[in-house]
Amino acid sequence: MLHVLMSSDKFELLNQIKYPADLRRLDLERLPEVCKELRGKIIDEVAVNPGHFASSLGAVEITVALHYVFDTPEDRIVWDVGHQAYGHKILTGRRDRFCTNRKLHGICPFPSPAESEYDTFACGHASNSISAALGMAVAANGSGRHVVAVIGDGAMSGGLAFEGLNNVSSTPNDLLIILNDNDMSIDRAVGGMEKYLLNLDTNETYNRLRFKASRWLHSKGYLNEERKKGILRLNNALKSALSHQQNIFEGMNIRYFGPFDGHDVKEVVRVLRQLKDMRGPKLLHLHTTKGKGYEPAEKSATIWHAPGKFDPETGERIVQDCSNMPPKYQDVFGETLLELAGQNKRIVGVTPAMPTGCSMSIMQKAMPDRVFDVGIAEGHAVTFSGGMAKDGLLPFCNIYSAFSQRAYDNIIHDLALLNLNVVLCLDRAGLVGEDGPTHHGAFDMAALRPIPNLTIAAPMDEHELRRLMYTAQQPGRGTFVIRYPRGRGVRKDWQCPLEAVEVGTGRKLRDGKQTAVISIGPIGNDVELAITKSEEEVAHYDLRFLKPLDEELLHEVGKRFKHIITIEDGTRNGGMGSAVLEWLSDHGYTPTVKRMGMPDEFVEHGTVAELKRICNMDIDSIVAAIKETKK
Repeated sequence: MLHVLMSSDKFELLNQIKYPADLRRLDLERLPEVCKELRGKIIDEVAVNPGHFASSLGAVEITVALHYVFDTPEDRIVWDVGHQAYGHKILTGRRDRFCTNRKLHGICPFPSPAESEYDTFACGHASNSISAALGMAVAANGSGRHVVAVIGDGAMSGGLAFEGLNNVSSTPNDLLIILNDNDMSIDRAVGGMEKYLLNLDTNETYNRLRFKASRWLHSKGYLNEERKKGILRLNNALKSALSHQQNIFEGMNIRYFGPFDGHDVKEVVRVLRQLKDMRGPKLLHLHTTKGKGYEPAEKSATIWHAPGKFDPETGERIVQDCSNMPPKYQDVFGETLLELAGQNKRIVGVTPAMPTGCSMSIMQKAMPDRVFDVGIAEGHAVTFSGGMAKDGLLPFCNIYSAFSQRAYDNIIHDLALLNLNVVLCLDRAGLVGEDGPTHHGAFDMAALRPIPNLTIAAPMDEHELRRLMYTAQQPGRGTFVIRYPRGRGVRKDWQCPLEAVEVGTGRKLRDGKQTAVISIGPIGNDVELAITKSEEEVAHYDLRFLKPLDEELLHEVGKRFKHIITIEDGTRNGGMGSAVLEWLSDHGYTPTVKRMGMPDEFVEHGTVAELKRICNMDIDSIVAAIKETKK
């Protein structure tokens, strides 16, 4: 058996730990058993309540050691890539509520300061821990508070991590950075930094002797800050010469320790105790295994990053039979991209660490030399695509909508300003469900709409996605944005012929009297169901393009209808409804306009159906809005 399901009475030690203070009362020798029970708790809970899995298993020993050595929450632990933090949640007062993780009104999917004082910063997007922790370290300003940043799962490849490191090296601070190095992000980590980390090695005995020597010199008054910097530079130069290896961190005057085994909890505690009160910035490099302690996850970390429900004893994933269901939008994208690439040799694929998540892995497998996984680096992905487009290639750059926020300036400065032919595919647009506010694709339409030279489109179904992708790769299209949601479409017969759509045109799906509904994207399918359910004679227009707007369609709507309802799977403020309202006002039309969409607040986590209801975007809410216009 892979795992023996533990009942609550078998979590002997874990049941004694409500908060980290309880953990710190245990003898060091008992920590391996705590880790075993914590890992068992995560396995048992995630098996029945799906979530992120392998990353948290890999971080168990680091989590236990940190809360054992440091006086949390007074000392600050800043997590990077929050899906490492399930063990942290369980040890910090949320063990009994962990069964509600990612459920509506349950505990948050990622650390959130609004939920717990132990959650020091938001960490739904990667690479921000070093910058945030440095800010906290500066704020601590000699108060005795310790600050630790835990970065891993490929996040060290992100540009913000390098910006943070650069500032750490030049700002007085005592920050400890822990690099949880598992050679993975969601897919296997890529890039020069990952290869560098894989090969980096420093002698443990040497580190221990150096640490003791520095403490002795400091106690004798021989090691003030200026002398310390000079000695460090000399030491680093000598070590590089002897080992024939340059340490990038020590080259930035950040003391480097490691790599150590991140699954030897007693050893990690020992090292943390040595480093705890050491002055100046430090980096502790720990090697871990994603999915540690659960054999299927260790062997297939990408699949087990978020595996869905599974049998914890056999390791068999409980996969729903989807053979008679419509495909996921991401799979339609992946298959269509491969089809287009076979026809157009200029097409290349670009993804920031999401080849499997966005299904660009389909083209990657068939045409590996034409797909570029650039790591967790959304801004670079956009500018890299711009560079290729400038010299004749046609990049399809796929980024999750929420993560594209990190590349906003790159989209403006490096694509739109130059009117480059890049197809920017925004996956996971709109409400994404259980991953919550850090992952909802709420803002892309409102953010991108004011930018010149962009074409912005959203397909209502799989056929429309394929046609828009085909249209986007036609010559002279400029920067073309296609947004589409997470999850399944509505058509089993998704393999329609590839044909171009006239840019800036929408569709009238049904005629009506007095009231017209204008939708954009797949939420138009809900509108169709709502109109049928309402039994009212209501017109429905699929706008299809947010930019340029279909002015002929809008003139027709403005002239014919007293009431207009707009609905979109994005923020109401500044989105499609605002665009329509502005256009009507500019052209002298004065119907009543009700805008439906995501509210001016961060929407919590839950199923998409639950969240649509909360946001008044579900079918019943659309029916109610239609009925209101008929009064």
